[in-house]
Amino acid sequence: MEDYTTSYHALTILLTLLFLSNFHTSLASTSSTTTEKYKTYIKTACNSTTYPKECNNALLPFASKIKANPQKLCNTGLSISIKAAKNCSSTISKLSKNKGFTHSEVAIIKDCIENIKDSIDELKQSLNEMGHLGRSNVKAQIYDIKTWVSAALTDENTCTDGFDGMNVSKTVKNTIRKSILTVATPTSNALSLINSLHSY
Repeated sequence: MEDYTTSYHALTILLTLLFLSNFHTSLASTSSTTTEKYKTYIKTACNSTTYPKECNNALLPFASKIKANPQKLCNTGLSISIKAAKNCSSTISKLSKNKGFTHSEVAIIKDCIENIKDSIDELKQSLNEMGHLGRSNVKAQIYDIKTWVSAALTDENTCTDGFDGMNVSKTVKNTIRKSILTVATPTSNALSLINSLHSY
């Protein structure tokens, strides 16, 4: 009788373990399928942006957070732009501390820092309004968000407009251009994603 009881318990434990193993595998498979679905959603959304490759690289790591939610997608895009703008501001501020610049270069760098500061404020306003989307007139809210992001993009590009007709060193030009590209790219992509919100 003892042998039978022992065998019965052993069989029960074995069957329980097999069930749990299959259940875990099933869960992992479902989770993997869901993640792929979210990634496909992001890739499709990024196809409509100005820089699809950069859009995918920036947003895919947040697939499980974004899911297939257009508002979360735009929120994440704006957050990435704000972070890039802050990094850009830091880089150009460090550049301004260097010595030996001409009066024109000093003026260009100073104006650029102000433009990026304005850009950060406008992106923050957009993100804040995105958080209240749906509480009032959605169309008017989306219009305001687009206006702010467009203004932010204009401010960013104004930094390099300052080079026109000016005698500016390669160091200043290259540093500012590279920095602006790192923020103008995600901002342009965020604007494209927001433009797709008309059906939200």
